[in-house]
Amino acid sequence: MKEVEEQKLSSAEDVVEIDEEILQQKDDSEKVLQETIKKIKETASEEDPRPSQQVNLRSILGGDILTAEMVRSQIWLFVLIVAFTIVYVAFRYQCQQDMQTIDRLETQLKDAKNKALAASSTLTEKCRESHVLDILKQNKDSLLHIADQPPYIIQIPE
Repeated sequence: MKEVEEQKLSSAEDVVEIDEEILQQKDDSEKVLQETIKKIKETASEEDPRPSQQVNLRSILGGDILTAEMVRSQIWLFVLIVAFTIVYVAFRYQCQQDMQTIDRLETQLKDAKNKALAASSTLTEKCRESHVLDILKQNKDSLLHIADQPPYIIQIPE
């Protein structure tokens, strides 16, 4: 019986030793985990690293100059530039439309002036004295004829 109790005690001691080893390993793994998390937190951040003081063509073309921090701090400037660009394009389009309308109206005005000039020219030609005399000669039944005497002024006493 003593042997059985000794075996039970030795097996209980073994279990305690194994539990202590497991606890020790657990503590060690927690320490390693904590150290790893601390190192990750130190090296990883949400912000982009600061660009170097040297700005060269490679960093500009590579896009390194457009870091998240710079974009966030200048977002309203970008919005303003985009708004001005849209307004500029809209005004330019409206100006081109107005210029086309002006050109079309100027062409119509020139056509109207030319038609008015042609009508005025035709009327002037038909109203000339020589033309009127020719028409009177052709119409022999007309009572109108060229005056033989010059016109004179009749004076009425008051």
